[in-house]
Amino acid sequence: MEIKVLGCSGGIGAGRRTSALLVDDDILIDCGTGVADLSLEAMARLRHVFITHTHLDHIACLPLLVDTLFSRLQSRPLVIHTRSDCMRIIHHHIFNWQIWPDFFELPERERPVVRFEEMDAARPLDIEGRRVHMLPATHTVPAVGYRVEDGRGAFAFTGDTTSNDDLWTALNDHAGLDLLMVECAFPESERDLGRRAGHYCPSLLAQDLVKLRHRPRVGISHLKPGAESETFEDLRRRLPERDLVRLGSGDVFKI
Repeated sequence: MEIKVLGCSGGIGAGRRTSALLVDDDILIDCGTGVADLSLEAMARLRHVFITHTHLDHIACLPLLVDTLFSRLQSRPLVIHTRSDCMRIIHHHIFNWQIWPDFFELPERERPVVRFEEMDAARPLDIEGRRVHMLPATHTVPAVGYRVEDGRGAFAFTGDTTSNDDLWTALNDHAGLDLLMVECAFPESERDLGRRAGHYCPSLLAQDLVKLRHRPRVGISHLKPGAESETFEDLRRRLPERDLVRLGSGDVFKI
């Protein structure tokens, strides 16, 4: 299994791309601005999109992706997986004929180019040898993370979340974890703002990582522009025994 980081920043500018992970060549986790760097041929190979939540940095390219692939999707719709409440938000506020055409009705309501499949934490989804589990998250809107395994290894992506015991319990319920991609959006100097915004800061993440019984490589995502080095170095000081890496667009991990 190969995971390519298309975007992982908490903002944009000077090479920064927002959240999107490409799993092998057919699965996206989130659809932020990093998706725009894919070639048309790479986009055409996509079959499934798993959305963690509905904030713009995680779905900004979703309407544009569907529009770009419209003619190709008429024979094989793009399948969007997320919580039902997240999908209602996307449908009501994005695919509403005012912000963007309703591709759930095009070219015809009976055969749209986009299909929604609700995810349930109790029912993992199998996609050609890979099993996708939904993980709990705590954010300012309904949110989840995802864990993906393929029989040889496993990785997890938290999406946006703050301190959340259920997340770590869910990860510990599985036998192993090779790579954890976890957010740490705010520097310690903005801890209070981070908590109100539903994000981790170094001290909160350091406290919670102790709850994880696995020892995966830990990739840090969603760092706020301008505070990336400060936040990551603070986290490294607090977790000297952990294998930490600051994620960047274009990073590739093979599991």
